[in-house]
Amino acid sequence: MNKDQTIELHKQYVMPTYAPDLVLVKGKGPYVWDADGCKYLDFLSGISVLNVGHCHPKVVHAIKTQASTLMHVSNLYYNENQPRLAEALSKKSLRGKCFFCNSGAEANEALIKLARLWGQPQGKHQIISMRNSFHGRTLATLTVTGQQKVQSGFEPLPEGFAQATFNDLKSCWMAVHKKTAAILVETIQGEGGVLPADPEFIKGLRTLCDEKNILLLCDEVQCGMGRTGRWFGYQHYGIEPDAISLAKGLGGGFPIGAMITNQRLADVFYPGHHATTFGGTPLACAAGRAVVEAIEEESMIENAEKTGTLFMQKLEKICTKYTFIKDVRGKGLMVGLVFNESAKDFEKCLRGKNLLTLATAENVIRFLPPLNIKASQINRALTAIKAVCKEWK
Repeated sequence: MNKDQTIELHKQYVMPTYAPDLVLVKGKGPYVWDADGCKYLDFLSGISVLNVGHCHPKVVHAIKTQASTLMHVSNLYYNENQPRLAEALSKKSLRGKCFFCNSGAEANEALIKLARLWGQPQGKHQIISMRNSFHGRTLATLTVTGQQKVQSGFEPLPEGFAQATFNDLKSCWMAVHKKTAAILVETIQGEGGVLPADPEFIKGLRTLCDEKNILLLCDEVQCGMGRTGRWFGYQHYGIEPDAISLAKGLGGGFPIGAMITNQRLADVFYPGHHATTFGGTPLACAAGRAVVEAIEEESMIENAEKTGTLFMQKLEKICTKYTFIKDVRGKGLMVGLVFNESAKDFEKCLRGKNLLTLATAENVIRFLPPLNIKASQINRALTAIKAVCKEWK
C-alpha cells in the first residue's frame, strides 16, 4: 500500500482525533523514515515514549522472545516478569508496590482511586491538581487536567476535584480543606509548556501534605524513566511523594503504565478494589524490564543529563540572537524553546529541515530526543534550528 492509499484509508476508517501529516514506515535509534524514503532526526520520540530510541535491539529481542513463549495469562495467575519489573521500579523509587496498567491515563486513574480509597475512612475524597497540567483523557483525568480546552464539550465533569496554581504554594494552601485527600502534580509540566516546578514549591507541597495529612502524588508519565537526567522527576527536589504514575517511556514503544506507592500505601488496594485485563502481561513487562536494563547498561540517565545540558546551553545562545525567542527551559532531555508568538509554524519549518519536534502550549517547541542521543546528533538538530531561525519571518 502506497502513501496516498494509507492516507485515504485512514481518513475513511479512523476517527479524526488527530491530524497526522507524515506516513512513517521505519525507525532506528533516533531516526525515522517516511514512505517517500526521507530520513528524519526524531526529537519527539513518540512524545517521550521511545526513551531508548526506535527499535532498541534489547527491547526488540525481549518482545520477540516473550511473544513466542507467553504473551498473556491475565492477572488471575502469576507471571515471572511482572514481579521482577515491579521490584526494579520499586527499588529505584518509593520502595513500596506497583500496580500495572496500559497507559498514563490509567495510571493516573489508579492514583485517584487509591487516594479516595485511602481517604474514605477520614471523610476525604477531593483531589487538587494544578492549572495548566495534563493527566489524561478519561473523564476523571481530563477533569483533574488543568486545561479547559481538554475538558470542553464533556461536561458535566465529575465532582471532587479542585485546582491550584503551579509554582504558587499559597494557592495550594488555600485550596486545601477538610475533604482534601491528595495533591497531584507534575514536577515538570510537559503539555503545559515544559515548565519545571520551583524547588521551594515541591518541597512546600511535601510540607503541606504532611501537615494536613494528605497524599502527595506525582505524575511521572512524561518526565519519568530517565527523561530529566534522574530516574524520576521528583528526585531533583530532595523529597518523596506517596505515589507516582508512569507510562510512556516505560515500555520502549510497547503500551504499559504503572502506579508505584510507598510502603504506607502499598496495601490500600486489595482484590476487588481495582483491576485491569491487560495490565502487567508477560509481554508488556518483558518490554519494561528490557527498557530498564538498557537504560542502566548504557548509562542513558547520565547521558541525558550531559547532553541535555549541552543542548540547553547552545539553545540559550541562539535565544540571545532572536527577539522572537523568549526563553529556554527544562531538565535533562525534556527541553522547551519558548517563543513570543505561536510556535506551530516553526515546528513545520523544522520538519522541513528533517527534524521532528512538537509545538505545545501554543508558544513552546518541545524537544524529547532519546536518552542515548549523541552530541553529534544534538549538533545536527541545532544546525536545523539555526537555519530555521535565520529564515524565520
